[in-house]
Amino acid sequence: MDYSNRDKTKTRRRKYFITKRLDRLFLELYQIYAFVSRFFREVFFPPYEGREIIKQCYEVGVKSLPLITITAFIIGIVFTNQSRPSLSEFGATSWLPALISVAIVRAMGPLVTAIIASGKVGSSIGAELGSMRVTEQIDAMEVSATNPYKFLVVSRVLATTLMIPALTMYTTFVALLGGYVNVHQNELTTLTTFFTQVFDAITFLDIIASSVKSVLFGFTIGMVGCYKGYHSSKGTEGVGKAANSSVVTAMFLIFIEELLTMQIINAIRVM
Repeated sequence: MDYSNRDKTKTRRRKYFITKRLDRLFLELYQIYAFVSRFFREVFFPPYEGREIIKQCYEVGVKSLPLITITAFIIGIVFTNQSRPSLSEFGATSWLPALISVAIVRAMGPLVTAIIASGKVGSSIGAELGSMRVTEQIDAMEVSATNPYKFLVVSRVLATTLMIPALTMYTTFVALLGGYVNVHQNELTTLTTFFTQVFDAITFLDIIASSVKSVLFGFTIGMVGCYKGYHSSKGTEGVGKAANSSVVTAMFLIFIEELLTMQIINAIRVM
């Protein structure tokens, strides 16, 4: 009889644990929905924090240039080096510029930029807003009749949404330049010939798709970083968790978005 009561108690505890986890999950989903929907309500109505938006664009865009420049240039060289042996087996090394352009413009440019930005910018936003939350600076802004969401969240999300597409174009150009350096060193291809083949291989749909993906990635990075930082807790430990979870969650969502957009774009190409 005692064993029966123990089993019933364990079953009740499991049900309570599962129910509690589900409640937390649905509460989290509602908070995410409310946080994102509030952005679309706040972004179109004054006051507009123009100075803060420009400052955040500088933080996101200009300060990311050194890291993105080095990374993109190396990626262009490495990808070209890795692709040459496969093409040389078929005597098709002349197709190398076209292959590089398709790979970088369609996928690698937006994806590499988003991954670098999620690690550098997303973690910075999460840590900054998290420290402001645990030190009660956000609460002080609310008491002083300042809209902290408008000043902190809207400005940062707009900055990432605007600057990630610009950084993507820059990454694409630098990666192609790295590819050209490698191609010129091995095949003595001229700059004019290289970029002629590059632009012949891509279409207007490729450029539009790359731009749309980069806008989506930028919005995701900014929104995830702001959400994690804005809702952080537990003191300095919460700040570290906010920064870490901002990077992990943003990267996970970026790969999901890349997969979905790729399927949609391929369906459009077939049509």
